[in-house]
Amino acid sequence: MKALIAMSGGVDSSVSAYRMLEEGYDCVGCTMRLYENDMIGEDLMGTCCSMKDTEDARAVTKKLGMDYHIFHYEQLFCQEVIEPFVRAYETGETPNPCIECNRCFKFMHLYDKMKKLGCDCIVTGHYARIEYDDGKKRWLLKKGLDDKKDQSYVLYTMTQYQLEHTRFPIGEMTKDEVRRIAEENGFVNAHKQDSQDICFVPDGDYAAFMERYRKKTYPRGAFLDMEGKVIGEHKGYIRYTIGQRKGLGISAEHPLYVVSISPEDNTVTLGQNEDLFSRELDADRINLISVEDIEEPLRIKAKIRYRQTEQPATVVRTGEDRLHITFDEPQRAITKGQAVVMYQGDTVLGGGVII
Repeated sequence: MKALIAMSGGVDSSVSAYRMLEEGYDCVGCTMRLYENDMIGEDLMGTCCSMKDTEDARAVTKKLGMDYHIFHYEQLFCQEVIEPFVRAYETGETPNPCIECNRCFKFMHLYDKMKKLGCDCIVTGHYARIEYDDGKKRWLLKKGLDDKKDQSYVLYTMTQYQLEHTRFPIGEMTKDEVRRIAEENGFVNAHKQDSQDICFVPDGDYAAFMERYRKKTYPRGAFLDMEGKVIGEHKGYIRYTIGQRKGLGISAEHPLYVVSISPEDNTVTLGQNEDLFSRELDADRINLISVEDIEEPLRIKAKIRYRQTEQPATVVRTGEDRLHITFDEPQRAITKGQAVVMYQGDTVLGGGVII
């Protein structure tokens, strides 16, 4: 059996390669080059996909005696991840580019390389588990056993074919266990810090990145209160996300938060914390994993952001590509563009994009 290991340069994918070799697989390592410095206008050191990451990945594969490839996807990454990221903010959404990167690259384009290299599976360093359910005749995506590191939320777009041909060798391990294996084997990245969430915005200033990318500035506009009264001036609506409190520059008797964003008239509405809570959402671009369909109201748990604990809810399928979810308790800052992921126990039912 032959495995293609997606090597990020981090400790997780390095130990994943080591474990696959232990299982007797013929392993080939690869790193995806997704952008260059001049594409994002920043020094890439300290982010995933940097030159240092490539060097670390190459060093580990050499130590393990594996072949190693670099695949160039710079143009595709710009088209399929960066452009949708920018467009989402421009339409008042808050995107999740890590989910799109997983969907398009690790679990789509890399599968083409897997086939061309004669490999049987893709291997990544995600903290999640894959199992086959004989009763349902379906592949299941499950949480990683380490709750603090579980990454099932960002993997909800995986298809049955992808799950069948993917391995997550560290899904049942803790981060401490992973680092111990890396240290025992003398990997250069044994104590390397985890990379940032948005790799192509290394300084976290996504608005400045967008202005460089678009070669334009986004105009100032009005802050409105909940009654539609102008109460101040914002610095460009793309700079704000639902639930934001810091950086508003508005003096008030009580704390103010971003409640809604309107690109159409370039306004940002502010309200109090209680104005951020709601029980319902709609989602599209849905992907179901543990079930083929949702034919009647179904009790689930769901979360609307990566670090949230799942909350009890009921889901109803309202269209071919539409779900309606009602939470038992109001949820804070349900945000367009973010993913809602549904669980039954530790199994991912599926998910979609909040609209």
